[in-house]
Amino acid sequence: MAADERFRRPAEHERLLNDLTAKDGPFRAMVDALMFAAALGCRKGRREPFEKAGEAIRLSLMEGRQYGDVLIDMVAASEVQDDPKILADDRLSERIKIFEDYANGGLYYLQGEINARGSNDLTAIVSSLVVDALAAPPKQEITGSDLLELAELDY
Repeated sequence: MAADERFRRPAEHERLLNDLTAKDGPFRAMVDALMFAAALGCRKGRREPFEKAGEAIRLSLMEGRQYGDVLIDMVAASEVQDDPKILADDRLSERIKIFEDYANGGLYYLQGEINARGSNDLTAIVSSLVVDALAAPPKQEITGSDLLELAELDY
């Protein structure tokens, strides 16, 4: 990943992102909250494009997170399953856009959960969503052999 590459965060969810990363919030950093939101959005099938962005985040921060850079690739690969070249170096900007859209969708879903539960205990809500995800199989499972097959393709 290029050091100067950045990904956007949706301006509409700035307050939620700030709450998620507050001192008593479930995440230490904005990048962690966005990684969770993208995984949640992907899991729930919520890809929501946006135009108005808050402050951009350096993509290199993802490399400092365990599996952070891999998450962007896996979200894109799950979205564009019939095009393994989505993982090519020259398509990084497309993968970033997919990641951003799923993060936005995940934030919409999370805000809906907050509203439905009538609770502002974000740590409890995030924990509940993680437990639910671990308890139920995904809609469409990607097997280890599927991943190996993708890894063996030439770009």
